[in-house]
Amino acid sequence: MEAVARVPIFLSASKPSTVLLPSLSLSLSRSRRSLFSVAARPISDRRRNLYMAARSEETALADPPPKGAESFFRTIISSMEKVYLTRNPTAKAILDLVRSCDGDHICYDHFAFRTFGVEGYGIDSMAKFFMDFGYMPREELRFPAKKLKALWFAPPKIDYIDGGNGIDEPLPRIFISELLVDQMSSQSQEVIRKYIKTSGNGNEHASVASALGCLTWEKPLYSDYQQLARESEYAAWTLVNGYALNHVTISTHQLKSHIRNIKSLNEFIEDRGFTLNSEGGTLKVSPDGLLLQSSTVADSTSFNFADGVTESVPCSYIEFAERLVLPQYKNLANDEIKEFHRRDGFEAGNADKIFESTSKDQLTKKAA
Repeated sequence: MEAVARVPIFLSASKPSTVLLPSLSLSLSRSRRSLFSVAARPISDRRRNLYMAARSEETALADPPPKGAESFFRTIISSMEKVYLTRNPTAKAILDLVRSCDGDHICYDHFAFRTFGVEGYGIDSMAKFFMDFGYMPREELRFPAKKLKALWFAPPKIDYIDGGNGIDEPLPRIFISELLVDQMSSQSQEVIRKYIKTSGNGNEHASVASALGCLTWEKPLYSDYQQLARESEYAAWTLVNGYALNHVTISTHQLKSHIRNIKSLNEFIEDRGFTLNSEGGTLKVSPDGLLLQSSTVADSTSFNFADGVTESVPCSYIEFAERLVLPQYKNLANDEIKEFHRRDGFEAGNADKIFESTSKDQLTKKAA
């Protein structure tokens, strides 16, 4: 009989979900073996109901790492955040604005990373770090038109600093996507594989590269960047940004003031001159109406390519997410509502539009 790891699974309330059911023990998730070599498969309504019945709402998260490990982990993700804020003045300005309006209180919904899905440089290269500190894989999402797939990870259950801010609050979910390189043209595959070869074992140190803000491969040629940009803006972004944080997301419902409503927050941001991603509408809403998301358009920076060309390239952006209370908990008083009472997970339709925050089309509108 196939051995199935006892991984608690969060499912969207809106539709059947695709989940990972790895045929290995949880202890192996700490090793160099990848959980992602096992294909995700849909589960039946009956099996989904059994999973939901089996898990306790308050014990759905993995056990926390030891205190010393937690401190180290938070230091690393703090370094990732500092690199992100240094490179993206819009994100820093908006975080400062929200803090000034909301009593210096911020919770992050999730951190997101982009990767090349080839030769060990895909999702599992970055996921290894988070899983070593108690994160658990949840649901896989697919984006056929963009030749992408993604997987999100739930954080361990950790007590946080009361009155903390940012990374001192509950740990964020992690969203990692990868370009399906084998589906690219032969020319683009050749470019990507050329740089991967210069990286050595850089994929084993993805978290270090993210925390330091450096590439694990050689600085690219402008002609190679152009080749990727013509076929996939995601690929071009990853070539020059590597494992850098693609975006952080403010959890709006965790705010205290009127901007805890994402529509009010969007107006607050736009009234101060910031440009929001308009792809599919400023506000992205899941089919069940319970996950609301929006994002700014990415900042740009000058990049010095290896052949001496200096050109503007997209950096990162900041996202906002409001998770509404699930229907079965709608009668709870506000002070009784916890995060597990709210809509969890992600929605491919929303995420597909959020990806456009770094697109040339959105950056052109921002410049105009």
